Amino acid sequence: MILLRRLLGDVLRRQRQRQGRTLREVSSSARVSLGYLSEVERGQKEASSELLSAICDALDVRMSELMHEVSDELALAELAESAAATDPVPAPVRRPMLNSVSVAGVPPERVTIKAPAEAVDVVAA
Repeated sequence: MILLRRLLGDVLRRQRQRQGRTLREVSSSARVSLGYLSEVERGQKEASSELLSAICDALDVRMSELMHEVSDELALAELAESAAATDPVPAPVRRPMLNSVSVAGVPPERVTIKAPAEAVDVVAA
């Protein structure tokens, strides 16, 4: 499952690191606790639009730029998830065939087979 808060946190962290800034510097400038900003960057907390605006201002990044980068990350994650879901399914394991039993000459209404359907091959004689 793709978590938007995790993608958003990854993008925020990269933006901060590109600028060579610490969590302490950005949290102080955005007026948000260092611990909370850390949780947002790690994708553990959902950031409100007000908080995102304050962080973007502190990073001097437009929110639309941030969301565009998040959108790109989301598209890549969806493609990867889709590709993983369409991987070929391994072939089923073949069970050993049961011994053949001849029912030639026996009226069909007298033949009873008590076995799982997937384990029995019935061949008309």
